[in-house]
Amino acid sequence: MKLLITGTPGCGKTTLAKKLGQKLGLRVINEKEFALNNAIGKFNDENELEIPLKDIEKKINSFLKKNKNIILEGHVLCETKLKVDAVILVTISPEDLEMRLEKRNYSTQKIMDNVFCEGIDYCKKHVERNYPKSKIIRVVSSNNPLSTFTKTLKKLEMHAK
Repeated sequence: MKLLITGTPGCGKTTLAKKLGQKLGLRVINEKEFALNNAIGKFNDENELEIPLKDIEKKINSFLKKNKNIILEGHVLCETKLKVDAVILVTISPEDLEMRLEKRNYSTQKIMDNVFCEGIDYCKKHVERNYPKSKIIRVVSSNNPLSTFTKTLKKLEMHAK
């Protein structure tokens, strides 16, 4: 199985990917780690890794041809077309996202940017452009990671049927 988990920063992608990886016996790969390990992108003035989408898309698809049982996780991956079996789109209310990012000490600007992106369904729009509806599994993140995991697992099982 090859899965993509994407959504706005702070929505719970990483936690969900780790729990699903453990439960399903899948290797979890974060987009930033993949980019760094494959010399894709460069750091900008704010020390954030800027990842060229076409480069990472090409490299990941090549990687996926040779590897199975993978969960790819990352927010910029919503803008790519990857050869995966399913895309798990994690969403969250903008209000809950704002509180999470404040607790993580994100800058005011980063909080505003990410809350705005969630408010306009940025990742959802890109996922719907890049993948057929039959591959998309939408999960609303709750403040209880176990609940989000359980909902996702049920939806994934239904998707596999």
